[in-house]
Amino acid sequence: MPTKSFHRTDRVSAQVRRDLGTIVHAAVRDHGLPSVSVSDVEISRDLAHAKVFVTALQQERSAEAVKGLKEIAGQLRTQLARAMKLRHVPELHFHYDDSVDRGERIDNLLRDLDDVGPEATSSDEDAEQR
Repeated sequence: MPTKSFHRTDRVSAQVRRDLGTIVHAAVRDHGLPSVSVSDVEISRDLAHAKVFVTALQQERSAEAVKGLKEIAGQLRTQLARAMKLRHVPELHFHYDDSVDRGERIDNLLRDLDDVGPEATSSDEDAEQR
Protein backbone atom coordinates (compact mmCIF):
# COMPACT_ATOMS: atom_id res chain seq x y z
CA MET A 1 0.00 0.00 0.00
CA PRO A 2 1.82 3.15 -1.19
CA THR A 3 1.73 6.11 1.09
CA LYS A 4 1.72 9.69 -0.08
CA SER A 5 5.10 11.30 0.37
CA PHE A 6 5.09 14.72 1.95
CA HIS A 7 7.66 17.11 0.67
CA ARG A 8 9.26 19.67 2.91
CA THR A 9 7.51 22.44 1.00
CA ASP A 10 4.14 20.87 1.88
CA ARG A 11 4.98 20.79 5.58
CA VAL A 12 6.36 24.34 5.57
CA SER A 13 3.34 25.53 3.61
CA ALA A 14 0.93 24.07 6.17
CA GLN A 15 2.89 25.59 9.06
CA VAL A 16 3.05 29.01 7.36
CA ARG A 17 -0.71 28.88 6.73
CA ARG A 18 -1.43 28.12 10.40
CA ASP A 19 0.96 30.69 11.87
CA LEU A 20 0.24 33.39 9.30
CA GLY A 21 -3.50 32.96 9.82
CA THR A 22 -3.11 34.01 13.45
CA ILE A 23 -0.67 36.82 12.60
CA VAL A 24 -2.88 38.21 9.81
CA HIS A 25 -5.94 38.12 12.06
CA ALA A 26 -4.18 40.35 14.59
CA ALA A 27 -2.67 42.61 11.90
CA VAL A 28 -6.06 43.21 10.30
CA ARG A 29 -7.37 44.45 13.63
CA ASP A 30 -4.30 46.59 14.36
CA HIS A 31 -4.14 48.24 10.93
CA GLY A 32 -7.88 48.68 10.36
CA LEU A 33 -7.94 46.46 7.29
CA PRO A 34 -10.99 44.55 6.06
CA SER A 35 -11.30 41.15 7.70
CA VAL A 36 -9.56 38.35 5.80
CA SER A 37 -8.55 34.77 6.38
CA VAL A 38 -5.63 32.84 4.93
CA SER A 39 -7.08 30.11 2.74
CA ASP A 40 -3.94 28.62 1.19
CA VAL A 41 -0.17 29.04 0.96
CA GLU A 42 2.01 27.81 -1.91
CA ILE A 43 5.75 27.77 -1.24
CA SER A 44 8.43 27.65 -3.94
CA ARG A 45 10.79 24.66 -3.93
CA ASP A 46 13.68 26.79 -2.68
CA LEU A 47 11.45 28.12 0.15
CA ALA A 48 12.27 31.69 -0.91
CA HIS A 49 8.76 32.79 -1.91
CA ALA A 50 5.28 32.10 -0.61
CA LYS A 51 2.05 32.87 -2.44
CA VAL A 52 -0.47 33.59 0.30
CA PHE A 53 -4.09 33.31 -0.81
CA VAL A 54 -6.63 35.19 1.30
CA THR A 55 -10.41 35.44 1.26
CA ALA A 56 -12.22 38.54 2.42
CA LEU A 57 -15.43 38.52 4.42
CA GLN A 58 -16.56 41.53 2.41
CA GLN A 59 -15.90 40.69 -1.23
CA GLU A 60 -16.24 44.32 -2.33
CA ARG A 61 -13.31 45.27 -0.07
CA SER A 62 -11.03 42.41 -1.16
CA ALA A 63 -8.76 44.63 -3.27
CA GLU A 64 -8.31 47.00 -0.32
CA ALA A 65 -7.47 44.09 1.97
CA VAL A 66 -4.87 42.60 -0.39
CA LYS A 67 -3.31 46.03 -0.97
CA GLY A 68 -3.06 46.60 2.79
CA LEU A 69 -1.49 43.18 3.36
CA LYS A 70 1.06 43.82 0.62
CA GLU A 71 2.01 47.09 2.34
CA ILE A 72 2.68 45.36 5.67
CA ALA A 73 4.15 42.15 4.20
CA GLY A 74 7.58 42.92 5.66
CA GLN A 75 6.18 43.27 9.17
CA LEU A 76 4.17 40.07 8.76
CA ARG A 77 7.27 38.23 7.55
CA THR A 78 9.21 39.41 10.62
CA GLN A 79 6.45 38.18 12.94
CA LEU A 80 6.31 34.90 11.03
CA ALA A 81 10.07 34.47 11.48
CA ARG A 82 9.63 34.80 15.24
CA ALA A 83 6.82 32.23 15.25
CA MET A 84 8.58 29.65 13.07
CA LYS A 85 11.88 27.93 13.59
CA LEU A 86 13.23 28.39 10.07
CA ARG A 87 16.60 29.72 9.04
CA HIS A 88 15.05 31.60 6.11
CA VAL A 89 11.42 32.71 6.07
CA PRO A 90 9.90 33.01 2.59
CA GLU A 91 9.03 36.37 1.08
CA LEU A 92 5.25 36.82 1.26
CA HIS A 93 3.19 37.58 -1.86
CA PHE A 94 -0.51 38.15 -1.15
CA HIS A 95 -3.24 37.21 -3.65
CA TYR A 96 -7.02 37.21 -3.41
CA ASP A 97 -8.47 33.69 -3.51
CA ASP A 98 -11.55 33.89 -5.69
CA SER A 99 -12.31 30.16 -5.52
CA VAL A 100 -14.94 30.77 -2.83
CA ASP A 101 -16.64 33.36 -5.04
CA ARG A 102 -16.54 31.02 -8.04
CA GLY A 103 -17.99 28.19 -5.96
CA GLU A 104 -20.77 30.45 -4.72
CA ARG A 105 -21.55 31.53 -8.29
CA ILE A 106 -21.75 27.90 -9.42
CA ASP A 107 -23.96 27.06 -6.45
CA ASN A 108 -26.33 29.91 -7.37
CA LEU A 109 -26.48 28.70 -10.99
CA LEU A 110 -27.34 25.19 -9.82
CA ARG A 111 -30.07 26.55 -7.56
CA ASP A 112 -31.48 28.54 -10.48
CA LEU A 113 -31.61 25.33 -12.50
CA ASP A 114 -33.52 23.64 -9.68
CA ASP A 115 -35.99 26.55 -9.64
CA VAL A 116 -36.65 26.10 -13.37
CA GLY A 117 -37.65 22.50 -12.74
CA PRO A 118 -37.78 19.45 -15.02
CA GLU A 119 -40.98 20.62 -16.82
CA ALA A 120 -39.18 23.52 -18.46
CA THR A 121 -36.23 21.42 -19.55
CA SER A 122 -38.46 18.69 -21.04
CA SER A 123 -40.49 21.26 -23.02
CA ASP A 124 -37.22 22.72 -24.31
CA GLU A 125 -36.13 19.26 -25.44
CA ASP A 126 -39.50 18.71 -27.18
CA ALA A 127 -39.08 21.98 -29.06
CA GLU A 128 -35.57 20.99 -30.17
CA GLN A 129 -36.81 17.64 -31.53
CA ARG A 130 -39.35 19.36 -33.81
